[in-house]
Amino acid sequence: MAKKAASFAALGGLVFSTDAGRHCPDCRQPVDLCTCKQTLIPEGDGIARVRRESKGRGGKTVTTITGVPLAEDALKELATTLKKRCGTGGALKDGIIEIQGDHVELLLAELIKLGYKAKKSGG
Repeated sequence: MAKKAASFAALGGLVFSTDAGRHCPDCRQPVDLCTCKQTLIPEGDGIARVRRESKGRGGKTVTTITGVPLAEDALKELATTLKKRCGTGGALKDGIIEIQGDHVELLLAELIKLGYKAKKSGG
């Protein structure tokens, strides 16, 4: 029978960890050094949904676009293109493109012109 180790030093530096939150599940690299995170495409039905929102924004109207089947880098480029087309500011947060102002119809037409399946969501 093997002898039980009396201290951590006797284990030779071996440590067991169940923490999986800091490593990419695909490439097993730390999240900061992950090489595959740029290629992750969000799951969904592939339809971009465009809606107007004002809740939680101090009464300011924002048009949001969700469900665009693109990787992070391509999504940033699309957000920049759409912001320029509308002539306003905006942001990309958690895979959701936010464009300042009410531009639902303009963004729908632009997304369809760029070849995406898009539809109006909400009221």
